[in-house]
Amino acid sequence: MPRKKRQRRLLAPPSVKGFSVFGPKNRAEQVVLFFEEYESIKLLDYDNLTQEEAAVCMDVSRPTLTRIYESARNKVAQAMVEGKDLLIRGGNFQFDENWYRCNACNAKFNMASSEENCPVCHSSEIISLNEFYKED
Repeated sequence: MPRKKRQRRLLAPPSVKGFSVFGPKNRAEQVVLFFEEYESIKLLDYDNLTQEEAAVCMDVSRPTLTRIYESARNKVAQAMVEGKDLLIRGGNFQFDENWYRCNACNAKFNMASSEENCPVCHSSEIISLNEFYKED
């Protein structure tokens, strides 16, 4: 019996929930990129970390990170070549900290508790992104 997968650690939630195709597209299907796959692309390609450094950030082994990254690259390529929308959702992950978004100004921030107001506009209309993204 295989053991249970450990949750992959994400430093912060993505700023978008997906990407849509410009021009003709195949509306019949969408490609779903898991949060941990998004994080692997962000750490390796955007932040230019080595695989070893990225694996430590995500709290996984280097071979596991390689498998996650390969899956992510295949999904991004499929979305681009086949003209499909790319959605970022789901997977087996946990955020490193508590993240929140203000519904009034759309600011994204982290803090110890949700009892405080938005640090940008001081609105009390904030939602927990940790729970919001887990529901997807």
